[in-house]
Amino acid sequence: MDHNSVLAFVLAIVSGVLLALSFPRYGHPAFAWIALVPLLVALSGWRGRPATQRSRTGERLTGQPPLRAFALGLTTGALYFIGTVYWTGTVVRTFGGLAMPVAVLAMLLLASYLALFPAVAAVITARWVNRVGAGAILLMPAAWVATEFARGYLFGGFPWVPLGNSQVTVLPVAQLASVFGVYGLSGLVALVNAAIAYALLSSGRHRTTAIAATATLLVGIAGWGASRVADGSLTREGTPLRVGLIQGNIAQQDKWNPREARRIVTTYIAMTRDAARRGAEFVIWPESSTPFMFEEDKVGEAMIRDLAREVNVPMLFGSDQVEREAGATRLFNSAFTLSAAGKTTAVYRKIHLVPFGEFIPFKNLLYFVSPLVERLTDFSPGTSVVMLPVGEHLVSTAICYEVVYPSLIRQAVVDGSQLLTTVTNDAWYGQSSAPHQHFALASMRAIEQGRYLARAANTGISGVVDPYGRVVARSAIFEQAGLVEEVRLLTSRTIYSRIGDVIAYLAIALTIVALVTFRRR
Repeated sequence: MDHNSVLAFVLAIVSGVLLALSFPRYGHPAFAWIALVPLLVALSGWRGRPATQRSRTGERLTGQPPLRAFALGLTTGALYFIGTVYWTGTVVRTFGGLAMPVAVLAMLLLASYLALFPAVAAVITARWVNRVGAGAILLMPAAWVATEFARGYLFGGFPWVPLGNSQVTVLPVAQLASVFGVYGLSGLVALVNAAIAYALLSSGRHRTTAIAATATLLVGIAGWGASRVADGSLTREGTPLRVGLIQGNIAQQDKWNPREARRIVTTYIAMTRDAARRGAEFVIWPESSTPFMFEEDKVGEAMIRDLAREVNVPMLFGSDQVEREAGATRLFNSAFTLSAAGKTTAVYRKIHLVPFGEFIPFKNLLYFVSPLVERLTDFSPGTSVVMLPVGEHLVSTAICYEVVYPSLIRQAVVDGSQLLTTVTNDAWYGQSSAPHQHFALASMRAIEQGRYLARAANTGISGVVDPYGRVVARSAIFEQAGLVEEVRLLTSRTIYSRIGDVIAYLAIALTIVALVTFRRR
């Protein structure tokens, strides 16, 4: 491998590390604004010469060959995802019974699959540079958004840590999600990276124009976003409702231990009574909070229905559900809503199941994870979003990681949801980055939809996020906590809730058009 190739891969490695450091728990959103710059410089075919020297000699950047561009993108992507989803290895080892080498292999396979999408974006970008020069780098955001969007849909999708989500705590910039969603934010962050890379690779007025135009756009968006947050009208609209979030902090190994069932139930009952005494008008328990199947255990079912009647508030809680018909039995990860009279008013069945947690994709091919396959009971997916009545209002819920799917949460708002809720059990993830990433991903949905979001997690993080992404309250992880906070039931809708992922479709169209046009040239 020659010097230039080594330099290119070093730059790709730096990009991968910076991308991983753009997300919680150990990262900072500032890294995202420069994370793609080294990769873009590498993809341009840069050989270490300053832009002014190249302009005098007439040297032109020709981009990397397709295979090398793919390898560079794959390198960046692999480090990006190893650094952010490393915790999947620990999960399948601890709870799936896999040996450490096999668990690490499973994590690396997942990271490698996810890395394919940045790799494709890299190949496209290098091809554009080869056809029209360094200026084509400014088109890279379209390729990035197109492939990132595809990652959220292909084979069921895994839209974990999209680039735009790195900015969820940078509230002035994050408000762009209320117009174009998280993929619009990804496009903005990628555009800033592209402009910086182009400026480094060009000279004279081209450099000045790229930096000035991008800075103006970023300042304009941040200014508008800061004004939107300062106005805060959504926190004054709608009907107030005090929500109680119950974080029982039940260890994963105790959840289905028969000897622990009584303690678990009495813990949730006592915490619910306390929340009601503090004014909760709607109480939410986490995913799979009951140590029994709600409709299958008559004693346990009666206890929870009696509790709703006693505290006289509607309740939402997670419990598995069995459906038996035509000789077949199907298992669902469900969320039940009870009225203040203790009657079941709605049941939502989880639509997006967790691969390797609730089902094993490609079972026949993945023979080396047989211990995990043998331990796992396959769940069936739900088929539709269900509105949950709370008094005269409608709310929605998402179970566990399906809150990371923007389109699913948008559909709930289109169907009339006035409050977003999510119930989860993050005990699987221990003290890793996963609970922090999960909370940040859920928070983005509040900004996109202009809704309050209430989150109840077994071991944390539970909390309330307002429609601008501000965290009203949050618990720590692995603590027993009962939060009672006011939210507002809202009916107004953001631009994003009306137009959906138009920005992603435009990015796909622009990518295709550019590929066709530049091929002809």
